[in-house]
Amino acid sequence: MDKASHATARTGDFARSPLPPMPSRRVAVIGAGPAGLVAARELLREGHSPVVFERAAGVGGTWLYDGEASAEPLGAGGVHGSLYASLRTNLPRECMGFLDFPFVADEDSVDPRRFPGHQEVLRYLQAFARWFDLHGLIRLETEVVSVRRSGDASWNVSYCRRKLAGADAGGELQEEEEQSEVFDAVVVCNGHFAEPRVAENAGIDGWPGKQLHSHSYRVPDQFHGQVVAIIGYNPSGMDISRDIAGVAKEVHVAIRAAPAGMQSTTAHANLWLHPMIDRAEEDGSVVFQDGGRVKADAIVHCTGYKYSFPFLEDDEEAGVVAVDDNRVGPLYKHVFPPRLAPRVSFIGLPFKAIPFLVFQLQSSWVAGVLSGRIELPSPKEMMQDVAAFYTDMEACGRPKRFTHDLGASMFEYKDWLVERCGLERIEEWRKAIYVAARGRVRDRPESYRDEWDDDAQLLEQAHRDLATYL
Repeated sequence: MDKASHATARTGDFARSPLPPMPSRRVAVIGAGPAGLVAARELLREGHSPVVFERAAGVGGTWLYDGEASAEPLGAGGVHGSLYASLRTNLPRECMGFLDFPFVADEDSVDPRRFPGHQEVLRYLQAFARWFDLHGLIRLETEVVSVRRSGDASWNVSYCRRKLAGADAGGELQEEEEQSEVFDAVVVCNGHFAEPRVAENAGIDGWPGKQLHSHSYRVPDQFHGQVVAIIGYNPSGMDISRDIAGVAKEVHVAIRAAPAGMQSTTAHANLWLHPMIDRAEEDGSVVFQDGGRVKADAIVHCTGYKYSFPFLEDDEEAGVVAVDDNRVGPLYKHVFPPRLAPRVSFIGLPFKAIPFLVFQLQSSWVAGVLSGRIELPSPKEMMQDVAAFYTDMEACGRPKRFTHDLGASMFEYKDWLVERCGLERIEEWRKAIYVAARGRVRDRPESYRDEWDDDAQLLEQAHRDLATYL
């Protein structure tokens, strides 16, 4: 996909009316994944001057595949990517793309399937960056090391260029001297797939087998002929368990709510579903909560990630934004810390959502607030809103770690952002296709990517609407 495949008639003015002259801010954007790219684009549209810092050697964030596994099987170990080689999207193309830059298969596609592999998503993001001339704003191989206040209304961003030297220099990481610049605002878009979260199981320290987190998983070869226990059955657990089942002797998946008919839930004769692990034993046994046990060679933790903002930890204001059991807060509507708004914001924290859509709407909101076009409530009112949200969660018995899980509230949140940003109503087919896709993941985990039964008229409407942007 390149500029030749897109007309300018619609992509430059999605659902917008002409804006009056407003203040232009110099904004540091941390991360050049999908959230950082669309944040930079929305800031530009609003008349701001973004500078994007990206520690990797290319754009794409989590979609930039890194074939190297971590040297720390249960940690990040300096490895940027978390993708495994076989990963495909779990949402169809119609839902995946930004609103005004459709994710469609074309003559340049490396994977034209409706649920394509990660290489196709990276190609799409690279095309997005080219189309909107974002590369000139992006400083690759540049890691932000600290963000600190600089006066009453600006922020000092310290960064360091880290580049992998060529073979003639031994292939070592070369680090330049730390530098600093002052910005009017900071938009944090560093994602949440970098700091692995590992299950805590009784006896695991004395268990003799091999352990790794899905962050370090790439291909299944190392598990050939082995008995493997997998903890977690969200998208990565579902995919990796089936990937490994193709070479392993047995695969045993521990999930929070194992169905009664365990074996019938999978098409693999060597893959079983169990309740969560109760304990691990020194003889290599893994004991499940129902008393079942297996002697396993390896445990793979498909247990998700922790939100992490190491560049904020040393700031004197670090206590204003904290991570507690994966709750980043306090944040007004998952974006603005009330005491720092609008000069600090976070894009891309919510999960169980349509990610690129949410990133774009949050970015549009942030850009409009920074220019003064959109007004925020007072810090006191924002804190009251956050407190009410936390109270509702507690009353429903929801743990803190689900704070940014949009789930059933995703479309309510989307509509709220659309209204705040003054955008046009988003097409209803996006919700219908998303809901149908999520249902198929639950009901047909083996085949949902290649077998679907969406309403033909709905798909026709989606493709007709998307074609207006091409």
